[in-house]
Amino acid sequence: MARPFSELYDKMSPERRARVEALVREDLKKIALSELRKARKLTQTAVAEQLRIDQGAVSKIERQSNMYIETLRSYIEAVGGKLELRAVFPGETVDLVLGGK
Repeated sequence: MARPFSELYDKMSPERRARVEALVREDLKKIALSELRKARKLTQTAVAEQLRIDQGAVSKIERQSNMYIETLRSYIEAVGGKLELRAVFPGETVDLVLGGK
């Protein structure tokens, strides 16, 4: 019989809990736009209102695998965030500033 995760979690050692929580944090760093919106408890309609577009356009943005950075920035701001870009090289991370800002 299936058991709730909370029951299993309660039986984990503190070290194992820490590992699980670290994995969850890593997974949250790799989230699809639709999942990000849902995690923020927003509907496509609410995001569309923020972006001043229709709900169908939000659906299209969420399904895109390639989009303009400005579109992504607008979407992230509509769900309450701020887009930051950085380039990662061996031994160095560089924050990128777009549009000369």
